[in-house]
Amino acid sequence: MVDDDTSGLPASVADKIRAILSFLQDMGSAEDLRCVPTWRAHRLTGDRKGTWSLSVTRNWRITFRIVPGVGGQEIADLDYVDYH
Repeated sequence: MVDDDTSGLPASVADKIRAILSFLQDMGSAEDLRCVPTWRAHRLTGDRKGTWSLSVTRNWRITFRIVPGVGGQEIADLDYVDYH
C-alpha cells in the first residue's frame, strides 16, 4: 500500500492491512506482535524459517522478516499471500 493506494486489495481487508502495516512500522520488537492475538503472529519453519506470518483473513496472510537496520530493526520481504 505505497502512498496508501489500496487498489488491487479487497475493500473488506484494506483497513486491517493498513492497521498491520502501521503497527509494523512503529513496533519496538518482535515480541510486540503478540499484543494482537487475532493476528495469530508466528514464525514460519522449513524453507521459510525466519519469516513471520500475520493473519489477515482465513486464507490470506502478511508475511515478512525482521532484520537489523540503521538505528534498530527493519521489515523486509513484506508480502500479502494466499496460504491455501
